[in-house]
Amino acid sequence: MPYRAPVKDIRFILDHVVGFVDVAATDRFAAATPDLAEAILTEAGRLSTDILAPLNRVGDQNPARLENGIVVSSPGFAEGYRAIADGGWVGMAARPEHGGMGLPISLALGVDDMMSGACLALQLKPLLTKGQIEALEHHASDALKALYLPKLTSGEWSGTMNLTEPQAGSDVGALRTKAVPNGDGTYAITGQKIFITWGDSDLTPNVCHLVLARLPDGAEGTKGISLFLVPKFIPDADGRLRERNSLRVVSLEHKLGIHGSPTCVMEYSGAKGWLVGAPHKGMAAMFTMMNNARLSVAAQGVGVAEAALQHALTYAEGRHQGTTPLSADGPILDHADVRRMLAVARAEVFAARAIGLACAKAIDMASATGSPEWQARAALLTPIAKAYGTDVACEVASLGVQVHGGMGFIEETGSAQYLRDARILPIYEGTNGIQAMDLVGRKMADGGEAAFRLIDEVQRGAEAGRARLPDLAGEVWQAAEALREGTEALLGMPLNDRFAGAVPYLRAFARVLGGQAHLKAALADGGREALARVMVRRLLPELGGLLAQAREGAAGLYEIGSDDLAA
Repeated sequence: MPYRAPVKDIRFILDHVVGFVDVAATDRFAAATPDLAEAILTEAGRLSTDILAPLNRVGDQNPARLENGIVVSSPGFAEGYRAIADGGWVGMAARPEHGGMGLPISLALGVDDMMSGACLALQLKPLLTKGQIEALEHHASDALKALYLPKLTSGEWSGTMNLTEPQAGSDVGALRTKAVPNGDGTYAITGQKIFITWGDSDLTPNVCHLVLARLPDGAEGTKGISLFLVPKFIPDADGRLRERNSLRVVSLEHKLGIHGSPTCVMEYSGAKGWLVGAPHKGMAAMFTMMNNARLSVAAQGVGVAEAALQHALTYAEGRHQGTTPLSADGPILDHADVRRMLAVARAEVFAARAIGLACAKAIDMASATGSPEWQARAALLTPIAKAYGTDVACEVASLGVQVHGGMGFIEETGSAQYLRDARILPIYEGTNGIQAMDLVGRKMADGGEAAFRLIDEVQRGAEAGRARLPDLAGEVWQAAEALREGTEALLGMPLNDRFAGAVPYLRAFARVLGGQAHLKAALADGGREALARVMVRRLLPELGGLLAQAREGAAGLYEIGSDDLAA
C-alpha cells in the first residue's frame, strides 16, 4: 500500500505548534525562509514517496547479505541511496565550509521523519553518516576535517559508530578494544565490535568507522576510553583511496526486522586509526554523535508509526465486515473500536512528531543564540523525544496489526513489517529505560529548573487558550500542575527510587507535552479540535496513574526475588 509523506502535517507543526519562525529569525538561520522550508520539505516528501517507499518491502524480502567478505545491498538500494546523496540530503545540516547546506536541525528532522517512514532500513545509512559528521565537526583535528568531511557530507563516503562489544553493551566502559600508538601519529586498533549498522556496503567506496578503544595508559571504565577514526580504505592526502585497512566484516546479524540494513560484526586487527579529540575523552566526542542520533531515532519512530498508521487506515477504509452504526455494510473504519484505535494512533503520532520538532527547535536556538536556557531545553527534551517517539512506533505498529485483524499476522499484507522494524528503535542509541533514567538523573541535576520552565510555558499557553477552548485548556493546565507536583516529589527521592519510576515519569511528561501540542493545534485550526479531544480526553487521563507509579520508589521491586519471578 502506498506511503504518502506527511509534508502538510510537518509544516503545520513547525508553523503553528513549535514556532519555527523563531529559528528563521536568527542570524544563523536567516536563509531558512518559509519558501525555502516549503521547498525543502516538498522535495524530500517527493523523494520519500516516489523513490524510497517502493524499496521498503524489497529490502524486507531481499535482505542485505555477506558474500566473500563483501556486503551486498538489497535490490534498488544503490539507486535509492544515490538519490539521497545526489540531492544533498546527507549534508543538510552540515557546515557550509565542508559542503553542507547549514540548514536548521528542525528541517533536517522533518526529512528524517519522511525518509524513515518510506524506508527505515535505507535511511539508517545516511543517519549514521550525519551523526559522524557532527562528531568530527566538533572534535576532529583540522587535517581530519579537511580530508573526511567533504566526502562524508556529499554522501560519497559513509560513516558508522562502533561502541558495542559482546561483553560491553550499555556498560560501554567494559570494552576491550585496544589502541596502540604506531609512533607516527596513528594508532593500531584491535578488537571486535557488534551491532554495527551499515558497517559495510557496496553503496559507497569507503566506510569510515568511529571506534571506541582504550590506549595503553587508559584508565578502566568510561574515563579511559578514546575515540578513533578508522576507514575501510586509507585515503591519501588528496582523498584518493589507497590501501585496504586491517578490518573486516565477520558476519551479519540475523534480525527481527530492518532486513535491508546490514548489522555487522566488525573485527579490527591492528587497523590504522586516527585519534578524534583528546586522549581518554572519547565518550565526550562519541556523545556528540549519540545525541544527534537519539533525536534522529525519535524521528525514525515517528516515521515508522506514520507509515504503519497509513497502512492500517487504507485497510480499514477498504475492508467491509459486519453492520456498523453508519451502514449495513460499511468499512470497518465505521466500527467504534476500530475508529478508536486509529484516532489514538493519529493523536500519538502527532504528539510525538511535535515533541521531536520542539526538541530540534531548541537545538537550533541553542546553536544560533548560545542561550543556556535553550541548551537546557534541548537536553531535557532529547530523552523524552527519543523514548516517547520510539515507544509510539511500537504501539502504533501493533495497533496497525490489530486493525487488520488476522490479516495483520500474515506477512503478505505488509502490516507486520512495521512492527518488526520498529522494535529495534526503543533499544537503539541507549535503551528507553536509560533515556528515562537520564531524564530523572542528569537532566534534573539543575534542581528541575529546565523542567519547571517548560511546565510554566505549558500553563501559560493553556491560560491563553481558555477563552476559546475552556474545557481542553483547563484540562491541559491541570495536567501540567499535576506534573509539577510529581516533579517536586521526584526531586525529593533518592536516585534509585527515581530510577524505579523513571519510565512512567517520562511518559507522564510526554503526555503533558502532547496535550500542549494538540491544544496549540486546535487553537490554530478548528478542524483539529476533534483530534485534540482524543489526546486530552482519552490519553491525558493516564497521567494520574503514571505519576503514582513514578512516586512508588524502588523498595517494592527489591522485595521480589527471582523465585517470585519464576514460573
